[in-house]
Parts: sequence; structure tokens; C-alpha cells
Amino acid sequence: MAATGDEAAAMDSISREPAAVSAGLIAAASGIAQAEPPETPPSAPKKPGANSDGGVETAEEAVEPAEPDINELCADMFEKMGIFLQGELTATCEDYLLLENMNKLTSLKYMEMKDISINISRNLQDLNNKYASLQPYLDQINKIEEQVSALEQAAYKLDAYSKKLEARFKKLEKR
Repeated sequence: MAATGDEAAAMDSISREPAAVSAGLIAAASGIAQAEPPETPPSAPKKPGANSDGGVETAEEAVEPAEPDINELCADMFEKMGIFLQGELTATCEDYLLLENMNKLTSLKYMEMKDISINISRNLQDLNNKYASLQPYLDQINKIEEQVSALEQAAYKLDAYSKKLEARFKKLEKR
């Protein structure tokens, strides 16, 4: 059923009111002063049964009066939201700075470790070269050790043989 006359005007004013409120919010957020939207004149209350539809009652929408300081509240909200977002961005920037400093410090530590490992490698190479230069002497020491061991075994055998010989000599001397 199509709206007629006063009903159409009431519906039209209702559909325009949210657009005016949202425009006021946008203006308050951007800090631009905007003229207040024109107030729609309140329509005269209708009496049930006084319309032309013949006994069909229409319901009037209850319109709450807008708080007079809604613009101030919106401006305050946007200001606090801006402060909050600025704090979040500052914290994020500080996190990135901390991460950057940590990366620089880690890079320096790795450079130090690289220098230490280069020094260790150089010292190990020097030790290997010294060991290689000492190898002939170590081989001579091993040969001498083998000869001493063989000489020791010969000395033990000679000692055992001399004891047997002494025992025979004493046995022959007693006879």
C-alpha cells in the first residue's frame, strides 16, 4: 500500500534525518564547522481514525530529541581516537627502532665472531704447519724409542743368560 500525503512527508523526513546526523559526524571529525541541519518541524499529532483510509490507524515514530552536545561528544571521541592511534603508531615505530637496533647489534656480534673464527682458523693452520715441520723429529723419536725397547729386551736376555752361567759356574766349582 503506498503512503499518501502526510505519511509520505513523515517517511521522507525520517529518511533524511540519518543523512544529516552522519554529515554532522563527518564534519565534527574533520574539524570543519558546519551549519546545523535544519530541524524538521514536528508534525501535528494525528488522531486515530482521522485519516482518509477509512479506519486504518497509523503509528507515529517516536523521535528522541538529539542531545545538544552530540557534536562535542563526537569531536571528543575523534580526538581521543586520534591520540590512541598516534600512540599505537608511536609504539609500532619504537618497536621497529628496537628491532633495527637489535639487528645492528646482532650484526656486530656476528662480525666479531667472524673475526674470532678467522683468527682461530689462522692459528690452527699455523699449528698444523708447525706439527708438519716437527714430524721428522717425531719420527726419529719413535725410532729411538723402538731401538731403546729392543736394547732393553736384549739387556734382560743377557742378564738372564749371565745368571744361568753363574749358576753353572758355581755348580762346577763345588765339584
